[in-house]
Amino acid sequence: MSALTDILADWMPGQRWFASKGREWAGVSEEGFFLDQSDPALSVHRVRVSYTDGVTETYLVPLSWRSAPAEELASALVGAVPGASGSTYAYDAMRDRDATVPWLTHLVAASTVGPMHFHPAGVAHIPEGLPGDIISGEQSNTSLVYGESAILKLFRRLEPGLNPDVEIHDALRQADNQHIAPLLAHIEIDEPGQEPSTVAMLQTFVANASDGWRLATSSVRDLYAEGDLHADEVGGDFAGESERLGEATASVHADLARVLPTEEAGRDWYTAVSEQMNARLEAALAVVPDLAAHAEGLRALYAAVAGTDEPVVRQRVHGDLHLGQVLRTTTGWIVLDFEGEPARPLASRRELDTPLRDVAGMLRSFDYAARHMLVEQPEDQQRAYRAQEWAERNRQAFCAGYSAAHGVTLSSDSALLRAFEADKAVYECVYEARNRPNWLMIPLSSLSRLTSGD
Repeated sequence: MSALTDILADWMPGQRWFASKGREWAGVSEEGFFLDQSDPALSVHRVRVSYTDGVTETYLVPLSWRSAPAEELASALVGAVPGASGSTYAYDAMRDRDATVPWLTHLVAASTVGPMHFHPAGVAHIPEGLPGDIISGEQSNTSLVYGESAILKLFRRLEPGLNPDVEIHDALRQADNQHIAPLLAHIEIDEPGQEPSTVAMLQTFVANASDGWRLATSSVRDLYAEGDLHADEVGGDFAGESERLGEATASVHADLARVLPTEEAGRDWYTAVSEQMNARLEAALAVVPDLAAHAEGLRALYAAVAGTDEPVVRQRVHGDLHLGQVLRTTTGWIVLDFEGEPARPLASRRELDTPLRDVAGMLRSFDYAARHMLVEQPEDQQRAYRAQEWAERNRQAFCAGYSAAHGVTLSSDSALLRAFEADKAVYECVYEARNRPNWLMIPLSSLSRLTSGD
């Protein structure tokens, strides 16, 4: 392997966006080209990692290059590459402000650089010449904010095909939906013999907004602070916002059904969904023994899916909707991140599905917002009661807003909706068991409710 490949192989497993931590590597290769050769130079590399289980993944790694170490970038250092005239120092270019300007320069010019193609949407001004500031805390992608007008999201793991985040934002922009941050541009890279992979997208930055999770959990804290008031009596009651969020979600679903393909679900779809849910349950039981107490009830829920006569029109959906994926502005709710669950293959994330999957994801998120503070006091029955009261009030408000805007009735008697909630909770059990064992009580308590028919 080359010196750079060795360095990348050492550096990548420690990055938040690297999806296969702990997996045994079988090999690694990289290919790159320069996007800009000023000082610092900016190069872009596709790093292909193969694993001993036969899986291969491709990651995008932009690097900035300096002839001497930069102390202010010590935490972004990837490594030093030796050369005939001394070492050259490679840095994570997304964390090197001086190397972030070329992305927008090329988008304004609609450039093609090597295998990379820059596609402005032509609908709004792109702020050329500004440096970008990295957003901390992201998991699977890396984003840069340019001033207060644009945000660039870099998709770290590459797969051939148009990323759903770009595809759906473009469709909703054409539908003039008011609940998205408009798409400004996107970037693709050629893949030999396949569709290009989506590298990045640029969209309007939503300034002075609060994310739904922060607002919802603030409301829960207000409720906990009041010892003798109900959820609808507390100053920080969130139900009005939950209802408006339901309306916004319904608006997004309606426009997606209007401008992108739809089809009625056939009998085989219900059967396939039921089988997939059962398969995920069986895999989860091996990881979370506590799930065994709910297994019989869950199988009954999933069997009801196969036999239900609830009509479903399949369409494009969000795919990973929760309170952390929405922003409240002064004018209403904005829905973000339409790429679906990043761990799923891109092709499956672009498949038609039921909007109930998104509804179930948001209902699960209300449960999490209500119960996350119980983790530290699991035996506090008074707080548990108040958490359930808050969750139910906001779940009902969301469903009421959605139903009124969409012209349908979301019912707790829906076998599909209850099963999608349970399926999501099973996924959450596996995640919590592996990452936050003391949070496992949250999805397990929800499964008690769902499988009891409460």
